[in-house]
Formats: sequence, C-alpha cells, structure tokens
Amino acid sequence: MPNTAAPLDLLLLPTWLVPVEPAGVVLKEHGLGIRDGLIVYIGPKAEALKQNALEVRELPGMLLSPGLINAHGHAAMTLFRGLADDLPLMTWLENHIWPAEAKWVDEEFVRDGTDLAIAEQLKGGITCFSDMYFYPQVASERVHNSGIRAQITVPVLDFPIPGARTTDEALHKGVELFNDLKHHPRIKIAFGPHAPYTVGDENLEKIRVLADELDAMIHMHMHETAFEVQQSVEQRNERPLARLNRLGLLGPRFQAVHMTQISDEDLALLVESNSSVIHCPESNLKLASGFCPVERLWQAGVNVAVGTDGAASNNDLDLLGETRTAALLAKAVAGSATALDAHRALRMATLNGARAMGIQADTGSLEIGKAADIVAFDLSGLAQQPVYDPVSQLIYATGRDCVTHVWVAGKHLLDDKRLTRMDEQTLCETAKAWGQRISGQKSQTE
Repeated sequence: MPNTAAPLDLLLLPTWLVPVEPAGVVLKEHGLGIRDGLIVYIGPKAEALKQNALEVRELPGMLLSPGLINAHGHAAMTLFRGLADDLPLMTWLENHIWPAEAKWVDEEFVRDGTDLAIAEQLKGGITCFSDMYFYPQVASERVHNSGIRAQITVPVLDFPIPGARTTDEALHKGVELFNDLKHHPRIKIAFGPHAPYTVGDENLEKIRVLADELDAMIHMHMHETAFEVQQSVEQRNERPLARLNRLGLLGPRFQAVHMTQISDEDLALLVESNSSVIHCPESNLKLASGFCPVERLWQAGVNVAVGTDGAASNNDLDLLGETRTAALLAKAVAGSATALDAHRALRMATLNGARAMGIQADTGSLEIGKAADIVAFDLSGLAQQPVYDPVSQLIYATGRDCVTHVWVAGKHLLDDKRLTRMDEQTLCETAKAWGQRISGQKSQTE
C-alpha cells in the first residue's frame, strides 16, 4: 500500500474531471493527485488544496480524462501516409501497399515510422496504442524509449514478411519477445494473425496454442469487407468468424478488428465468446469497406473499442476525431439519434480499449490505484463556448489541437502542447527524407 503520509508528486486542478468509471460522471472543481505514477487521490478542490503536494498545476478551462486508447493501428505506416489514396481495399493492398512494403520496410523504416506515430498520437491525447506491424521488437524499443503505453502485436501471415522468412520464425521471435517483455510496465505483446484470407487453419491453431499457454491476446482483421466474407463462404462454406470459433480462437482475449459485416450468427458468437470488436470508422469509410453496427453490438453487450487504423488508409492517427466520426456514424447506421451518446463514445475510446487489451485494471479510467494515464483538453476556446455538457463539447466540438498535456504512468510526455522526450523538428525532417526516397525525388543513399 502507498504511504498516504508521503506528499503527492503532482496535484492537478482542472475545471472538469471525467473519470469514465463510474459511467456518465462529470466532477466539477475537483483535484486529482498522483504519486509514484499512480492516481492516489480524487476529491473536491477545497479538500484537494489541503493535500501536501510537491507540485500543483491549476488547469482552468480544462477537462481531464483518461488518456485515449487507440485500439488498432500500424504505427510505422505513417511513412506511407497519402501514398495510395482513393482506392478499394484489395487494390490498395495488392497493387500499392504490399509492393511498397516489400521494397522499403526494414528496421530503420519501422524505427522512424513508429517514432513519428508515437509523437503524433501523444500530441493527440493518446496514451496507449495497439500496433500491428513488422519488426515488433523495434516498435517495442521505440515504445519503451518514448514513455507511451502499447500493445505490440506480432504479425503472422502464411508467407514471408519483413523480419521473418517463415510463419514459424515469426512465432518463435514473438514468443521470445513476449518472454523478454512480460514484466514490462507499459508494453504488452500479443499475436497478430493478419486476416482470415492470409492465415490458414494450421497456423491459426499454432497461434491458439501459444496464446493459451502464454495468456496472450490475439488481434486480427476480421470481416473487413463483404468480399472477404463472401469469399470465405464460397471457398470454405463458412463465415470467417465461425471458422475462428471452430478453431477455438474466439474468447475474452480475441480482438476482432473492423467487423463491418455482422449477421445474427456472428453477433451471437461475439456475445457468447466475450470477444472484443475494434471499430475503425474512418478507414472503413475511406476504403468503402462498410459500416460496423456499433449500437447493435453495444446493446448486445459486446465490448467495442475504437482505432484509427494506419495512417496509410486513414490518413491520420487522430483518435478524438475518430471517436466523433464513430458517434455520428453509429447514429446513421442505427437510424437513431440516441445511439452512441458522447459519454459512451468517450468510454469506447478509453476504458473499452483497455478492456479489449486486458489492461483495464491498470488504465482506461481515472480511478484510485490505476496508472496516471491522463490527458488535459482545453475547452476555453471560442469554438467550445458555451459549455453546457463538457463531454458533449469534447466529442462534438473539440479537435486534437485542444490537447495541452499528457501524462503516462505519471510521466509528463506532453507539456503545454510540447513533447518532452521527442524532438518534433527532427521527426519531421526524417519523415520528409523518407518521403523523398519513397517517391523517388532523390536517389537513395547507400
């Protein structure tokens, strides 16, 4: 137990504090105290000011919420941002992205692309993200150095990929990485079979066995398009989700990404297995992949989180914007203006993401004993006035440019909109250099 007599490391005094759990609560003029990276105090401002604190931060006009959790993305693909726009999914993948990856992706690419993604996400209020990309050990190093929190998924396909010549090599390296980092306070390693159409039954069964042995999460693109589902029915006489259920992969550790095609049978499988769905509305809209029926899932009791997908198909890692899109789209898809209200949308972008990753005991809400993963949004600007409901204002009238401060495990990673551990100018110059190499604007230096 922490020593309650010890001074707080930091006392935050915002205008509004939105803990997310309990649901729907807004605390006005309250303070939050942090000690040793954990939230140890929440109380009215008058009482909070009596606390012994080494540092006190007044945050007038600001809303404190749990840090946003980006539950699906491909971090290093920030270096492919805008490379092949306005194309359907399989054309985009097979004719543009996969060839570009074959040519350019190496450890240096993943290092620089992941750094760029981490910086963009921190500036947008994201304190935790799920990454599904090549060279996961390199991504893990970047996460470790940056101070952010992440689920790094080990990519698994039936053919050679950058960093692994065979599926068995990818799995072997994944298990090694899992064991190396199993006690890391901010990094969780998961398995990432790419999609039902790129991973066969034999390799899926290997993943299931390893995930069961290690108690590891499984993160997979599922039912992203109608074509994917139709192809599975024609070739295998079963829908992809039913196939994964038959193979024993569904369950509380399974994260089904996209799920734009959901039948009554699919919904029943998700509910019975207690699997999570990761909703990526803007990528699905841009690639015309379809609509995930979020309200239907929510009402059935399915845990739905939100992700940006990669910057190559979105084209940003703006989870606040993504959540606004999710809330608006949910209403249109459900045909109901009450679908996915602002408070539930914020929950989807925070605690539901933590639940999907199995880290809800550590993060996802502002509760005593949890890690101090916190974001401050400035609601004092012209575009936010007047403030009737600060959570509605956050979801419907606020952009990521209003993020002023970010703490992860009590460490101040964004201070008054400035990154504290990363050099923004260097990141921009490095990204521009990659853009010139990839577009052929100058010859690649050996």
